[in-house]
Amino acid sequence: MTPHLAPAIAPAPTSRYAHAWRALRHPNFRLYFAGQTVSLIGTWMTRIATGWLVYRLTGSAFLLGLIGFLGQLPTFLLAPFAGVWIDRLDRRKLLIWTQALAAVQSLAMAVLIFTHIITIPQIIALSILQGVINAFDMPARQTFVIQMVADRNDLPNAIAINSSMVNIARLIGPALAGFIIAWLGEGPCFLIDGVSYLAVIASLALMVLAPAATARATTSMLHQLAEGWTYVRNFAPIRDILLLFAINSLMGMPFLILAPIFATQVLHGGPHTYGYLMGMSGFGALCAALALATRKTVRGLIRFIPFATLVFGIALVGFGLSHSLPLSLIFMALTGAGMMLSLACSNTVIQTLAPKDKLGRVMSYYTVAFVGMAPFGSFISGEMAHRIGAPHAVVISGLCVLAGALWFLTRLRQIATIVRPIYAEMGIHPSPARPVN
Repeated sequence: MTPHLAPAIAPAPTSRYAHAWRALRHPNFRLYFAGQTVSLIGTWMTRIATGWLVYRLTGSAFLLGLIGFLGQLPTFLLAPFAGVWIDRLDRRKLLIWTQALAAVQSLAMAVLIFTHIITIPQIIALSILQGVINAFDMPARQTFVIQMVADRNDLPNAIAINSSMVNIARLIGPALAGFIIAWLGEGPCFLIDGVSYLAVIASLALMVLAPAATARATTSMLHQLAEGWTYVRNFAPIRDILLLFAINSLMGMPFLILAPIFATQVLHGGPHTYGYLMGMSGFGALCAALALATRKTVRGLIRFIPFATLVFGIALVGFGLSHSLPLSLIFMALTGAGMMLSLACSNTVIQTLAPKDKLGRVMSYYTVAFVGMAPFGSFISGEMAHRIGAPHAVVISGLCVLAGALWFLTRLRQIATIVRPIYAEMGIHPSPARPVN
């Protein structure tokens, strides 16, 4: 991949942009931030609305897990192939297409709900379509950050701001969805989401970008796919981070699928309670993202990964054991903080270490670990909740996350030994003799 010429940017953060928001000095990233913030609020509204709709129609924990599994399975199957295309194609054009298709999917859901003909097979079919879209959209968005932020030193800050943006939406979207569902039903949530994609499409269209840096295909897709897999498998820092992230996604993140059961059966509430739970998870994640945005360098982030995972696992166990709404809200905030910190630190370290000509393929495996493992976790969590109850299922999930964190702690020394000279060569750390985590 050849380097691209970047549009002019301000030479350094000034009083207009505090250090924690320095990536916003890049005009293209500002456009992206504005458009995505609007769209992500709509996305989180539909996540809440989908879970509530399925549970309202069926009352089944198993079907909640099954639909989560089927909706995310395409991402697991297709993301590695999508990564090859992302390294070949213009990412802005690809993102415009994925956002347009996602808008169609949400608007179709809205029409089916408003006309009172929505069925579980229709929900499954549209969820699978969204999974196919996500297989291309998620790794494309991750790698597009580098194209928008010309100064690589601002990349960690851009990723932290991106995480803040996601979690601002997680804070606003679920709470707003809870009120809308209680007042008007699930349909308006999908309608708002469908319209909100226009903000992203507009922001992408307004960007002034240099010619996209894409790789000319000189070998077959299967050869490039194998090349990406070989790199990820053999490079221990990225491999181990992805393995831990896969454990978190498989056993930890699917607890969100079971949130409607906790809201109704455990805490004896309704849509408002569901919205509060999801909103507190977003609040915790937002606080962690804002704290991460104040960091000046990627140094030290690898140490944060197992720490954040420990917090995530402990909070899951506490949430599974709680029968008090205030206590459950506190644990939800901690799950959000631990989950987000692990996600953002992993993302930053991987994008810093991965070579540019393989970045699309590497981030496609990140997508597999983040989203692709979740369908299996959703299925497992739904089945466990069906057989032993949702609280016990979440406690077991939390214990598995804790085991993953302890395993990663045993790998820190070896990872630091490999990363130390790479950081020194990049100028991230002045001396390769000192430990770099």
